[in-house]
Amino acid sequence: MRRTVTAVVSLGLLLTTIGCDTAARREIAAEKRATEQGPPPPAKVAQSCQVQGHQPKIGIIPINLQALFFNQINTGAQTVARKAGAQVQIVNGNDDSSTQANAIDDLVANHYDAIIVDAIDTEGIKPAIRRAKAAGVPVVAVDATVDDPAVAAQVGTANAQGGKQLGDALLKITGGRGDIGVVGALNSTIQNERQKGFTDEVTAKGMKIKNVVDGRNIQENAQTAAENLLTGAPDLKYAYATGEPALIGLAAAVVSQQRTKDLKVVGWDLSSQAVDGLRAGWILGVVQQNTFQFGYEAMNAAIGLACHRTVTKDIPVPTQIVTPANVKNYLYYLEK
Repeated sequence: MRRTVTAVVSLGLLLTTIGCDTAARREIAAEKRATEQGPPPPAKVAQSCQVQGHQPKIGIIPINLQALFFNQINTGAQTVARKAGAQVQIVNGNDDSSTQANAIDDLVANHYDAIIVDAIDTEGIKPAIRRAKAAGVPVVAVDATVDDPAVAAQVGTANAQGGKQLGDALLKITGGRGDIGVVGALNSTIQNERQKGFTDEVTAKGMKIKNVVDGRNIQENAQTAAENLLTGAPDLKYAYATGEPALIGLAAAVVSQQRTKDLKVVGWDLSSQAVDGLRAGWILGVVQQNTFQFGYEAMNAAIGLACHRTVTKDIPVPTQIVTPANVKNYLYYLEK
């Protein structure tokens, strides 16, 4: 009798294990499909034209080609260009404002019909944009806001508002108590706006900024800066990262210092590291910008301008906050 009971129990455990394994495999397969399906296609594609006997030639100057964020903008832009029949040349800004300015001048000299730029230095890029306009080449600013009449169209997110939104989300969790460390990129106008929107919100409601470190929008630098931040503040409860390299660097530091149990993180832009942290629960929220939509909208505007059509001057793209509860809905952002 005892052997029979033992056998029945063992069989029950085996069936439970098989059932759990089957459910896990199904979930993994579903997530793989979600990752590989890619983003929704562009809702519209600009009608192309002939510009002096050729299809429009559009130059794209991202901040760098390291971050998924910028590569996804490029992918979105190339998708629209391919559907419309426009030609595209991508010039790596390589995290250097002078390189970006020179790239604008070179594209103008090579008779490109429109230029898309994600500016590192939104003030320093203005003279080059003005020279392009004077030469008859319209410039579309994407992501980074360049406040200048020479900009033909602006595609982007309200970065300060996004920082405030994430600050509000953290305040609801903390009740307005606790110190926060910040991993920023002090050479980036965009990320300084995100930092200010966040810190203004949380400090107004009672939280304190313990320290700010500068990752300079480079993943390796951000990790070193984050390591120093955490080493210098062993009791720190919360941390905020202002961009993709900052969040990846911060995530690496949290894991290497075994702080996943006592430190909670919020930040910007999904990556595989951010998704791992969201699933584990120590990353509470990530502001995700619709990078592919940035590219769609920027290329549509650039083609329209190259074809001498009127385009909307300000083209906003909404953000979403990704949490542990909804992260599976955004896995396609991990596909390069």
